[in-house]
Amino acid sequence: MKLIVFGATGDTGRQLVKQLLSEGHEVTAVVRQPDQFTMSDKHLQVIKGDVLNPSTLEKSMTGKDAVLSAIGVQHRKPTTVYSKGIENIKKAMRKCEVQRLICLSSEMIKPREDFTLMERITSLFLKRILKHLYKDMERMEQKIFQSNLDWTIIRPPRLTNGSRTSKHRISINQPVTKAKSIKGISRADLAECMVTQLNNPDSISSIIYISY
Repeated sequence: MKLIVFGATGDTGRQLVKQLLSEGHEVTAVVRQPDQFTMSDKHLQVIKGDVLNPSTLEKSMTGKDAVLSAIGVQHRKPTTVYSKGIENIKKAMRKCEVQRLICLSSEMIKPREDFTLMERITSLFLKRILKHLYKDMERMEQKIFQSNLDWTIIRPPRLTNGSRTSKHRISINQPVTKAKSIKGISRADLAECMVTQLNNPDSISSIIYISY
């Protein structure tokens, strides 16, 4: 498949690009600073672009089979990167007639009634210090829900830099039963999950939860 990845310079994004290439896909990585993205492959094209600058997106979107988004921020300040970013990605997808979207979000966005007692305690702390990030993630998800795209949202728990185990479990539209959320999920396993959804028709218009 011909795929385009946003957020490729992040820790999860790099894992995602690496695994897509290993699966034989043609990958276009859209990054703000190409000189900081040192990965190379004959099937990889690195293009300078910014999800907050829609004029940089359409050319790279043309002819793609699917979009994978791992966009994010590394600060606690107010942000619109998630919501404005996905809005600009959506517009470019519509113009270029690309229908499939796989987007990374967070388990912290799930309904409060789906939290375990321990998760509720943890979420009170996280949503206080990262309130701007999660608020904008919620706005991002709403924009995706309102679209007519073939979308999949993935809500992982805490992310780690652990190795790829392929031992994760997923659940569609409900949290994973007996999830070991306290262990988090490795970015490598999360990337594997994102890649797998490309060929999972059951994940279309659905939310994927992932855990060990």
